[in-house]
Amino acid sequence: MPRFATLLLATAMSVSALATAAHAKNPMVGGAAMYADKNIVENAVNSKDHTTLVAAVKAAGLADTLQTKGPFTVFAPTNEAFAALPKGAVEDLLKPENKDRLAKILTCHVVAAKAMSSDVMAMVKKDGGSHKVKTVGGCELTLKDKGGKVTVTDENGNVAHVTIADVRQSNGVIHVVDKVLLPKM
Repeated sequence: MPRFATLLLATAMSVSALATAAHAKNPMVGGAAMYADKNIVENAVNSKDHTTLVAAVKAAGLADTLQTKGPFTVFAPTNEAFAALPKGAVEDLLKPENKDRLAKILTCHVVAAKAMSSDVMAMVKKDGGSHKVKTVGGCELTLKDKGGKVTVTDENGNVAHVTIADVRQSNGVIHVVDKVLLPKM
């Protein structure tokens, strides 16, 4: 093989290995690979655990926003988290006439910054055990460290546990949570 072809092949293999390594660092979510070079919406649509969240984001008209540059930190509730809401709540929220209410709830899961779990833990430690953060929707969330895992408490005292942390996105990060965070109504 000519020297140039060998060098080209070795370079291509190195680039491929780097790309694979970059993708391998992200955890799988809902049985799907999550890619750091894709945005929040592009990744979320592939998670079988987030079909309700994706439908809600679309119904609230937030899909375009969550595809912008960001950065965003999204506490992404699973389908099970939505299913734990009172019977009929999700169906009611998805109705066109409830678009504003749905948008308020969803934006209370979004912080206008990229905060990896290590960043959150550092803020919690610095603030003496809990750190308050304002969301895009104007809600105040309280972040805590519970045995090395992040918890998120909404304004009503509901506590969500981060079950999958640090899912890197091109426009921020997703932390999967086991509860829907609700604004004070």
